[in-house]
Amino acid sequence: MNGLRRNDRAIPRDEALVLLNRAEYGILSTVSKKDEPYGVPLNFCVIDDSIYFHCAHAGQKIDHIEHNQNVSFCIVGETQLLPEKFSTRYESVIVFGKAEEVFAAAKQSALEKLLHKYSAAFIEKGKKYIENSKEKTRVFKININHLTGKARR
Repeated sequence: MNGLRRNDRAIPRDEALVLLNRAEYGILSTVSKKDEPYGVPLNFCVIDDSIYFHCAHAGQKIDHIEHNQNVSFCIVGETQLLPEKFSTRYESVIVFGKAEEVFAAAKQSALEKLLHKYSAAFIEKGKKYIENSKEKTRVFKININHLTGKARR
């Protein structure tokens, strides 16, 4: 079961991964100790079918992940309103997985991948920035257990 109501809009996993890699940002959804949902937009990168993001040492999303590692992450690709059809062209991906903190080489690799994705024109300056701020930064990995991709084209 893929979890989609509209199976005719499902896209293959490999195409969903392309959309995921192309997206500029995504929404991480977590659950608090009080079972309250929380969604936060994030910059991210994909390495080997896992999603990586960085953050400060403390905060609401970290509290939630420490309470419950199960998360979802979604992106919306290209969209176009179709007002005359009362609809929208769209593409989207939803990921389900577990978030865990990474360290050492995995942390460095993720930070460098983020640098290449978001600041490709400033690699050398970015590497210095990473070195100076690495101790103030945490990096998490979402192991993709399941994903669904959907599009109306």
